[in-house]
Amino acid sequence: MLPLSMTLAFERQGSGPPLVLIHGLGHRRQGWNAVLDLLTPYREVITLDLPGHGESPPLRLSTDNPVEEVAGQIASQLDELDLPRPHVGGNSLGGVLALALAATGHAASVTALSPAGFPGHRYEMPYAHAVFTVARAGAQAMEPVVKSLAGSTAGRTLLYGQMVSRPRLVPPEQVPGDIASFARAGAAMRAFFAGPQDFTEPVDVPVTIAWGSKDRILRPSNAVVAKQRLPNARFIKLTGCGHVPMTDDPKAVARILLDGSSTGS
Repeated sequence: MLPLSMTLAFERQGSGPPLVLIHGLGHRRQGWNAVLDLLTPYREVITLDLPGHGESPPLRLSTDNPVEEVAGQIASQLDELDLPRPHVGGNSLGGVLALALAATGHAASVTALSPAGFPGHRYEMPYAHAVFTVARAGAQAMEPVVKSLAGSTAGRTLLYGQMVSRPRLVPPEQVPGDIASFARAGAAMRAFFAGPQDFTEPVDVPVTIAWGSKDRILRPSNAVVAKQRLPNARFIKLTGCGHVPMTDDPKAVARILLDGSSTGS
């Protein structure tokens, strides 16, 4: 059960240096399940649901900068968990949140998978917003039949085709919860797309950026901007992976997370 003092739903498992994993917009902490067994022998892994996602309470903001404010909420919860400066990994929105945590001294290292926040063209954020809006409407419409769709590769392709490159590898039992979380996350989606895209880059924190070569949401051209803004980061191409790469290639993603969290202190 979630302690009363905590804000966000979370799970904590494994042993070793702590590694916090932050999912992307519309997803949930179970999105990391495909890599957990490859990480927990070497890391204490903490997965959490962002506000307005999964089992966490709704997103409530007191400023117009949701990235900085939610990063602050995560930092407060990590302090309560006696994790003042863990390694942090994130996907998409989770990637930019991980970078924001590092910029305020709350991360020993950052490993970001296709992080948001690096648009190279002015059309890219409106495009991503449109994709998420349409996808959420589709998720709401398909919720009554999602269990039937989850049982076939064609059904999972319909549900996940924009986000992953290998929908057949998404476990059918994961699908209903993912779609329910995505359908629920409308308020959070609107808030993050309405907020500023600028954030403070971390200094003196090891950063690894990995980008799926088949990312259809934040195309790999965003990595060019990321390299300009984070010249000291290590960049890796996730060959054949989509925007949410954890089920596309669990071994490669786990290896990148372990390597990225082996530096820093």
